[in-house]
Amino acid sequence: MRNITLSAVSAIAFLAFSGVSYAEDLVFTLKNGTNSVLTNFYTSPVGVNEWEDDVFGRQVLNPGESMDITIADGRDVCKYDMRFEFEEGSSLDTTTDTQNLCEMGSYTINE
Repeated sequence: MRNITLSAVSAIAFLAFSGVSYAEDLVFTLKNGTNSVLTNFYTSPVGVNEWEDDVFGRQVLNPGESMDITIADGRDVCKYDMRFEFEEGSSLDTTTDTQNLCEMGSYTINE
């Protein structure tokens, strides 16, 4: 009887945890293909009306450089809005784009 009870508890626990899914981090390489310093990079899942924190923090991305980006927001979505801001005095305006980040290994921002 004890083995049957233990087996039943194990089966219930397995079923309860098998339905749990965990979001994976989104990782890609961001390349600055412009002639201006990229000072801020914001992302937000499509449909969210506010930008998340600046992905760069205190870093910048100089012209021609690339940086590995990890979005570890715990969400289980792929389509993100992106916002790029350039150094003050740059001839480039703030730029936005929407991409499926699960399908891309790299993204190049161009002029």
